[in-house]
Amino acid sequence: MDNRTSYHTTPAYLPHDIPVLYHDDYIVALDKPSGLLSVKGIGPSKIDCLALRAASAIEGARIVHRLDMDTSGVIVLARDAETHRELSRQFQDREVEKEYVAVVGGSLKEDSGDIDIPIRKDMDNPPKQCVDYDQGKSSQTAWSVLQRKPDRTRVLLAPKTGRSHQLRVHLKEIGHPILGDNLYAPPEFLAMAARLQLHAQKLVVTHPASKERITFYSACPF
Repeated sequence: MDNRTSYHTTPAYLPHDIPVLYHDDYIVALDKPSGLLSVKGIGPSKIDCLALRAASAIEGARIVHRLDMDTSGVIVLARDAETHRELSRQFQDREVEKEYVAVVGGSLKEDSGDIDIPIRKDMDNPPKQCVDYDQGKSSQTAWSVLQRKPDRTRVLLAPKTGRSHQLRVHLKEIGHPILGDNLYAPPEFLAMAARLQLHAQKLVVTHPASKERITFYSACPF
């Protein structure tokens, strides 16, 4: 790395009203709203996305990882190719720490647990993922209860792997779909929330320049 200065800034907003949680010469951490794509999809209706908004306002900004369109919370971008490679490696080698908050249907009986269920793309029902114990990729999620109510439970989720839709599929598979999930929740649980009740509240990475562990945090909006 070169000798550019790393600095912390007071949270601000991109011109598109996306909160900036942190930025320096290497990294940008944003608070992605629910309903916004991380990267553009196929077709004119799916061009608008966080990646394009960030690139138009922050020089060099490029996506390192993704959040589902309906998931809100912390997402990190790199500001140059070398930083992008290093952060991508950290995600691939599972050196980052991720923490999510979700509200699920029903009341979990245990206080904590681990889910180890392999998943893969559902070729018959894109963009869904499905459970497959023969051909699915290994997927693990640790969970703990934050609050119980008669018809729902607030949980803290710590994914150990980063499969697409992992948290949504895992919670559905153990009988407690995430509220507001338009892909995996049955109608009664879908109707219990106006949006997907899943928020990426914390992300910890190793800064590529200082080599220090750095934590980005976004308070859960629901």
